[in-house]
Amino acid sequence: MMCNTAIVLGKELSNYTFGEKHPFNSHRLDAFGSKITRSQDTGANNLKVISPVMADEGVLSYFHDKDYINFVKKSSMEGIGYLDSGDTPSFKGVFDASMYVVGSTLLALDTVINNTDGIIHAFNPIGGLHHARRNAAGGFCVFNDIGVAIMYARKRYDLRKILYVDIDAHHGDGVYYEFEQDPDLFIADIHEDGSYLYPGTGFESEVGSGAGAGTKLNLSLPPGATDSDFISAFMKIENIIESMSFELIILQCGADGLSGDPLTHLKYTYRSHEYAARFLHNFAHENSRCRIIGLGGGGYNTQNVAIAWTRVVEVFASDFQPEKNKSRNF
Repeated sequence: MMCNTAIVLGKELSNYTFGEKHPFNSHRLDAFGSKITRSQDTGANNLKVISPVMADEGVLSYFHDKDYINFVKKSSMEGIGYLDSGDTPSFKGVFDASMYVVGSTLLALDTVINNTDGIIHAFNPIGGLHHARRNAAGGFCVFNDIGVAIMYARKRYDLRKILYVDIDAHHGDGVYYEFEQDPDLFIADIHEDGSYLYPGTGFESEVGSGAGAGTKLNLSLPPGATDSDFISAFMKIENIIESMSFELIILQCGADGLSGDPLTHLKYTYRSHEYAARFLHNFAHENSRCRIIGLGGGGYNTQNVAIAWTRVVEVFASDFQPEKNKSRNF
């Protein structure tokens, strides 16, 4: 079974950039766009490019505080200073640029849930802004499109059981802490040990709290961790979720864990992304009504970003092969 997959691509997503010299710049999207269009593993018949859209401002309040939304809007007109304590610069137009990121993630979600044109998987390369909190920016993330998407899925489609997997090198603190007590969101987050890397969180003792206790899994890896370390950690996720079912899977697949990233200390290759995407792709078909959306997340070596994200999309668009999950023969 070939899997119709949508990619959100367009110049509007390039506007979410903090400048040429900043690690989060438009070259990341350009590199991915160039590589995916040359890919030999994504047939034209089952891969569809869709244009970015802006989110309706009202949906931001599904996750973000209104005072914070207004703060970003005002800062967007002035275009000076920072939106947090010093990691996330403001710029003129940052509000609209951020709204395109959120809107494109929601478009990916709508497309998958509604099975538009037969599409069952989707990918937003500039989505995955997992550090933003309800009332604050953080780590180059202005609005948390993941948090908005989770709440949107619940309010618009009445989805409850959602699996969120985050393989970005940085811990997804803006998702984890805002949903720490949520029993219906299962979070599995593999990242570099917070003792060595921003945001300094995501320790293995953090497993959720209150009603959400036991529904969160933080797996931290030491600097220098390789593909084999990643796969060993990922198998822990497999063992826990193998008997579960979900209504939606969200994969944040930051490429900053690949060797050569200027901001992190991990040593993966694209094979880690291939492994995670393959398992979750097949798991989605078997345990999640085929619904999976991928979000690019971090990654500041443009070649790494292009390779890792392209491989994720190639896997999404490939044949569904359930026997591979059972054998773990990736």
